[in-house]
Amino acid sequence: MKKIIYLLALFILVKPVLPVIDYAVNYEYISKVLCVNKDKPKMHCNGKCHLMKELAKASEDDKPISSDKKNTSQESEILFFEKIKTFQLASICFDDCPKTNSGYSDLYYFLNSDSVFRPPIFIS
Repeated sequence: MKKIIYLLALFILVKPVLPVIDYAVNYEYISKVLCVNKDKPKMHCNGKCHLMKELAKASEDDKPISSDKKNTSQESEILFFEKIKTFQLASICFDDCPKTNSGYSDLYYFLNSDSVFRPPIFIS
């Protein structure tokens, strides 16, 4: 099964290059028989005109069929709007709650001072 998938992927990747490979393999035949400008050897076309036609045909084949047809149907988008419901948080008052540990005492003391202590300088 994997081999089939790999071969299919390889074919899809190589398909745009097939006209170039055909041109390289059949160079003599294309340049002498199929070339449009074989009567004008000064142009040094050597079948490149035929290669360009084949590449254009291959690119046309790659286009999806739906892009060639014009859409006669009109597309319309219908949007539904719904008002966003707002919510409010109920105010919770923590002061009314009884203290669970009323025997706790805060023994930490912090002196909030703006001055910075500098030790004295001794000059000897």
